[in-house]
Amino acid sequence: MIFEFFYPLVKYFTAFNILKYITFRGAYAAITTLLFCFIFGPALIEVLRKFRIGQVVRQDGPETHLAKVGTPTMGGVFFVISMLVTVLLWQDLGNYKVWLTLCAFVALGAIGFLDDYLKITQRNSDGLPPWGKLAGQFAVALAVALVLYFNGDEITTKLYLPFFKNPVADLGALWIPFAVLLIMGESNAVNFTDGLDGLASGLLISVFIALAILTYISGRVDYSEYLGIPYITGAGELTVFCLGLVGACVGFLWFNAHPAEIFMGDVGSLPMGGIIAIISLIIKKEILVLIIGGVFVLEIASVILQVLSYKLTKKRLFKMAPLHHHFELSGWPEAKVVIRFWILGGLFIIIALSTLKIQ
Repeated sequence: MIFEFFYPLVKYFTAFNILKYITFRGAYAAITTLLFCFIFGPALIEVLRKFRIGQVVRQDGPETHLAKVGTPTMGGVFFVISMLVTVLLWQDLGNYKVWLTLCAFVALGAIGFLDDYLKITQRNSDGLPPWGKLAGQFAVALAVALVLYFNGDEITTKLYLPFFKNPVADLGALWIPFAVLLIMGESNAVNFTDGLDGLASGLLISVFIALAILTYISGRVDYSEYLGIPYITGAGELTVFCLGLVGACVGFLWFNAHPAEIFMGDVGSLPMGGIIAIISLIIKKEILVLIIGGVFVLEIASVILQVLSYKLTKKRLFKMAPLHHHFELSGWPEAKVVIRFWILGGLFIIIALSTLKIQ
């Protein structure tokens, strides 16, 4: 509303011209979500404790996690509510890409909220049946893919690979199932990663910083032409969205750092992962995002490999999946696993961004 209301008044008061700069609005979007978490975080934690909305822990997991039973969960509502406020305050609401990402974010958050609610009320770690969660994710992913497909241009269905300046293939209508698979996969990958204090939120900070850089340069004709990457009309506005998510993650990490006072829950992890994929689809970085979120890919890959190995050979590749639990059971303290995974995540992002100049 700040942008929508005050920027048209620039002809009367030139200072409002600063609102046209994406970097300015992005910075204040991050500050808005950060302050939202700082101000309302303690009250939310207290409410969750009062109503006994606490974490349900897997009984087959590391024994150290049993102490976390009852810790307030569903902290992902920080993300959903703070982003609703931030988008309305700082974004150009005439950009359909902003509304698409926001609607998808809220929809995936609603699926996660229902899953968390069932876990709490049923007092087990199952929540929604797998088919129910996947069906909800599929519906949201398909809706997003169809909107992008029918509102896209000639490059929407083209596939770009790191180190290659030109597209390697035009997927045509096959781009739709590809997009759906990417959104669902990334959403579940972040969900699997959210298992240790501060692990997912810390990784998400660096991932959304990287996406903020990519959306900004993809939305500028000069920068995209210089780097030889596709120019995407209106993509720059998503920089504000990404930086808002950075602020939300930093604010959440304040309370989620070890020992965590609150957990993210599916209401936070599902939309965060989904939005990573959706933004990558918009700016044509579908493959590059797999490097940017390399830790998330390793986490979901460890789950898939563990299941396949056990079904085929009755043997487990890892002591426990997802991967972070394997290292815990190997004797690494929780804090060491988290910090080392953060370092690995940073390395993946450096590699990903370096490919912009190596093509």
